[in-house]
Amino acid sequence: MIHYKTQQEIEIMQKAGKLVHDTLEKVSLWIKPGIMTAELDAIAEEYIRSHDGIPGFKGYDGFPATLCISVNEEVVHGIPGKRILKEGDIVSIDCGAIVEGYYGDHARTFAVGKIPDAYQHLIEVTEECLYKGIEKAVVGNHLQDIGYVIQTHAESHGFSVIRSLVGHGIGRKLHEDPQVPNYGYSGRGLQLKPGLAIAIEPMINLGTHEIKTLRDGWTVVTVDGKVSAHFEHTLVITENGPLVLTKE
Repeated sequence: MIHYKTQQEIEIMQKAGKLVHDTLEKVSLWIKPGIMTAELDAIAEEYIRSHDGIPGFKGYDGFPATLCISVNEEVVHGIPGKRILKEGDIVSIDCGAIVEGYYGDHARTFAVGKIPDAYQHLIEVTEECLYKGIEKAVVGNHLQDIGYVIQTHAESHGFSVIRSLVGHGIGRKLHEDPQVPNYGYSGRGLQLKPGLAIAIEPMINLGTHEIKTLRDGWTVVTVDGKVSAHFEHTLVITENGPLVLTKE
């Protein structure tokens, strides 16, 4: 069941959205060769708690950390730990926070020092996919219009779109209806109405779209070992267009 958000709920979700945005901004200042992923996680947790928020991922279905930190071939849900970032890595960081009972959810992919041109191109195209998807999140469009434009843009650059992981509705729960795929056919799916809050999150691979989950039960990696990028914004559909909650 879809829960369309009231103006009051949207205003609370804006607070949660700002907090996850600001948290990733804070974390981004520390992304450099030699830092341990657990250190980035500690920075994020301290920042969220010191700004009247609750880490949204920590304890969620047993996830042990504040951030999902996924390096290179890790797509999403990487667990922070003793891994040290190296020059040439790319790192996807997904951050969730709860403010006054509502979630914000935001992800970005960062370069660690100088990275190969192909990696930089993947990052740029994945972010472009996100914003092209957001442009389609308007009243009267259909849910698959979002996925269609993401898939079309990614594949036009020779990249692949993950099928088995999708965006989602969001609010009092981190994952609500509807699912928001990053692929699809224009004009199909749920018709978009004001008050629908969703997280759009393209996950785009340099190689095959096929993925698998490691033995830790969380970390999702590409089957071919090639790198992946991930960007995500939380937004609400309004009569005046998409209202992105996880921007400054």
